[in-house]
This record gives sequence, structure tokens and C-alpha cells, in this order.
Amino acid sequence: MGRSHHDEIERKYDVDASTVFPNLAETGGLHSIGRPRTSQLEAVYFDTSGLDLARSGVTLRRRSGGSDAGWHLKLPAGPDTRTELREPLGRSHEVPENFRTRVHAITRGRPLEPVATVSTRRRDYPLLDSEGSVLALVSDDSVRARRHDDVTGSTGDELAWREWEIELVDGPHALLDAVGERLLAAGAAPASASSKLARVIGEPPPAVSSPGTRKGHAKPTVEQLLSAQLAEHLARLLEQDAGVRAEQAEAVHRVRIAARRLRSVLTTFRPLLDTSVTDLVREELRWVGECFAAARDAHVLGEHLRAVLASEPAELVVGPVSARLDHEISTEYGRGREASRQALDSDRFVRLLDVVEELIASLPLHSHARRPARKTMPGLLARDVKRLVVAVLAIERTTDPVERDTAFHEARKKAKRLRYAAESATPVLGKRARTLAAATKELQEALGIHQDTVVARQRLREYGMRAHLDGENTFTIGRLHALEQARADRAEAEFALLWKKFSAKHGRAGPVRGRARTPARRSCGGGPDPVESVSQVIEVARTRARTQPCHSSGDGGCWADG
Repeated sequence: MGRSHHDEIERKYDVDASTVFPNLAETGGLHSIGRPRTSQLEAVYFDTSGLDLARSGVTLRRRSGGSDAGWHLKLPAGPDTRTELREPLGRSHEVPENFRTRVHAITRGRPLEPVATVSTRRRDYPLLDSEGSVLALVSDDSVRARRHDDVTGSTGDELAWREWEIELVDGPHALLDAVGERLLAAGAAPASASSKLARVIGEPPPAVSSPGTRKGHAKPTVEQLLSAQLAEHLARLLEQDAGVRAEQAEAVHRVRIAARRLRSVLTTFRPLLDTSVTDLVREELRWVGECFAAARDAHVLGEHLRAVLASEPAELVVGPVSARLDHEISTEYGRGREASRQALDSDRFVRLLDVVEELIASLPLHSHARRPARKTMPGLLARDVKRLVVAVLAIERTTDPVERDTAFHEARKKAKRLRYAAESATPVLGKRARTLAAATKELQEALGIHQDTVVARQRLREYGMRAHLDGENTFTIGRLHALEQARADRAEAEFALLWKKFSAKHGRAGPVRGRARTPARRSCGGGPDPVESVSQVIEVARTRARTQPCHSSGDGGCWADG
């Protein structure tokens, strides 16, 4: 078997050795059952001594026998789904370098060694449609396995069990449910382990965990809430790192989201943290986002401009504009993908992951911050609300087109930070925080469309200039630029309406209540302010931004700083 890459969609079921395999021919959506095929599979599973791959939901094995003999790397990709990459079996039992690179962020240089051996006698039943195409494979597996001792290299006691497995080939997802019902009716039960390896080594704890992730905390502290948020977003970052390496389309964007959320959490909780430690981490997370920006921007721009061009009347599409856009955007995307991969493969990225894990294990909180999160979060949210208000007022004061675009972008960043902060507060503030998060998301989306048009207009101008110099007709590119300006105008109008709605709604019943609980800080007026509701925050911010411009710098000073 050569190198390949596909998504594996499957479900597993436990079954007794004496249970009779059911007749699946009458399952809805099937035409017939093909001739069964029996094979003997021998697999050696590899991981670090700390089972880092298994803790991250990743499986690495070398398997002989069957039609897919070779090295297999399985990465999580969603419910019932994993992305499977394959490399030729070869003679060597050393993990292929390509796979070592793909799990670099998880193993971080730690050696990969055999952790289990699994022997499977498999009988496959192909489920066919009316044309004879395979919709799914149902496997009846009799399994024997042993765990390898990570110190002596010896193997443990042999385990034996039987399981049934459904794997989609070309069939619809609903077929999993239909066949699954038949198997359950025959006496099977949903698998007690997520995989054969997990049955041998046990289900390891998640790669990233924290005191705050435990369910049932009625009154979590700031430390528990913050560590839970950091652990959740670091886990997503590691997961999407694997997705980028597996060429999953949306993984580039999701890496940026995970890094941005980590940075946003550290920014929101900044008044409570030792910034000599966390500010360096925030800057490194900013670097991750910047490394992925080009690829993400090109992907979004390409999808949008192709859709707009396809909707244009044929008589308005003049010259080789489609080929020009494809060439320009594909080139930018390729460069961006390479930059993102280099970042993921760098020692700098590995060090960042280690540092974030250390932060989660031992948060550098000030002593006055070790209190119930319910009493502290309103003040932190109020701080982010103030920043958003000041950013919006900066838009109102700006008339220069370039400065205005920049001001809209700054407001978008502040809206995104507030949304993330409100979502972080939901476990302790409940509906009040959810309401604020939902309202802020609307603002963020309108501002996001505006920023997309800024990028699109900049790129279209560049594309048009190069096309002109190459002697191409640039009428359509100019038209696309005008359409983007019109889209920007609509986004600005939509944001104005949403901002009015936001202010009015939260002015009546703001989700942020109670006195600000962050440490006392110098405000533009000279002292800390009581924050009773979002409406007060907005009104105070408006008054100060118009009458008392702030000259303090840095996050440790006035709330009105950038």
C-alpha cells in the first residue's frame, strides 16, 4: 500500500464470542451483501512513554496483513470521524519521518516506542447498492492483544475480545444508524472503549486538564475558571495542529481561533496575573496568529471572490479575470500554508506549548485574585465593555477613510475579546453572560465582514495593477473592487443598527452587574468606578472619551488605552 489520506467514519460495538452475526440484507438503503472476506491483521501501536498521542486522541500503528497494510496515523476530525494517513509498510520498524513531523507538537521530541501489539482475525461484509458499489464495510473482529511495559520492554497479560465495526465507504451517514440498530438488536452493545488500543492501555486522561474542568463545581474560583479555559483552548490548538498537518481544510482557521482565544483569556484576566510571565506568552500567541493569517485570508478571499464572480452577468466578466484571481490567490495561499507549517515545526512553537501547559499547572495569580469567579468576572467584563465602547467612539470621531477602516478593525478586535470573555464567564454568570456574548457576536460578525472587504479591496487593487502591467483588461477587477466598497458600506450600516440595539438592550438590563472586582486602578478620572450595569459602562465611557482623552499607555494603565 502506498501513501494515502482519507477520512475514516466508523462506529464500534462490543459483542460476546457466542453471538451470531445478523443478516443485514434487509437493512434500509442496501441492495445486497457482498461476499465476505477473511484476513489476519497484525498491528504494533506506537506512542511515547507518557502516552501523549493517545491522550490527544491520536493513533499511530504499523500493520501487516489485509488490503491496507502499512503505517497508519489517525487524527481526530469530529464525531465518528478520524482522518487516516497512510505510509508504505517498508522493512523498517522506525516510525516514518513524515509521521514524526505530523505529531511533533504532541510528542515534542519524546521518543516513540511500541506500546501494544494487537492481532485481529477479521471477517469483512461489504454492503452494496444496486450497482454493486460498496456503501460500507461491517467487520466481525476476534482480537487478541498485549500491552508493552514501557520500562522493561516486556509484554503484559493477553487480552481477548470480539467486536463489530461499521465503516462507511461511499454510503450516507444515515447508514451508520440503520446498520447500528441491526447490530444492537442482534445483541451487540456500544463499544466500551474508543479503540482497540484504548482497550489495551486504558482510556488515558486528556492531554491537557485543569482543576477547573471537573464538573459539579458550584462556586469555582478564578483559578479554576481560568485554568479550565486555558486547558480547553490549548487542547483545541493541539487538535487543530494535527488537522493542519493532515490537510484538513478548516484547520488553519481553527488554529488561529484557538491561539486567539488563549491570548484573549490572558488579556481579560490580565489584572489578576503576574504580567511579567503572561505578557510574553500573549506575544507568542500573537505570533502564531500572524503566521496563519496569510493562508486564512487567502482562503476566505478566494471563496468569496469566486462566488461573486460566478454571480456576475457574463457580459461584465471581461478578460482572463478568473485565471488571474486563481493564480494570485493560490500563490498567496501556498506561501501562507508554508509559513504556517514552518511555524508549527519550529522549536519556538514547541516552547510555547510547554509554557502554556506550565501556566495551567501553576497560574501566576496575584494573592487578591484567589476568590470566587462569580464575584470577579463582572469587573473583568466591564473592563472589556469599556474598551469596546472607546473603540466604537473612535470610529465616530474619524473621517479619514484609511483611519476609519483601521478604527473598524480595532473595534472588531475589542468586540471579539468581549465575546470571548463573556463566553468564559458563562459557567459562573449563566444567562447574563450568554446574553452579552450573543449580542457581541452580532457586532463582531458585522465588523468582520467590513474587515474582509478591507482586505479584498487592498488585494484587488494589487491584482488590478499587475494585470494592467501584463496587458490584461481590468474592467471586471475594478467592478469587483466597487462591489466590495458597496459591501463595506452595507456592513457599516448594519453595525450602526446593531450597536444601537446593543446599547439599548443592555442599557435596560445589562448582564454585567455588581461592583467591579478587579484590583483598584487609575482611571482617566483619577479613581476606580463602580460598575452597576452595561448601560453605566457605556455612558461613562462615552463621557470620558469625549471630554477627558486618556494618555496612559499599556494594559496596566487607563482602560481607554488601545
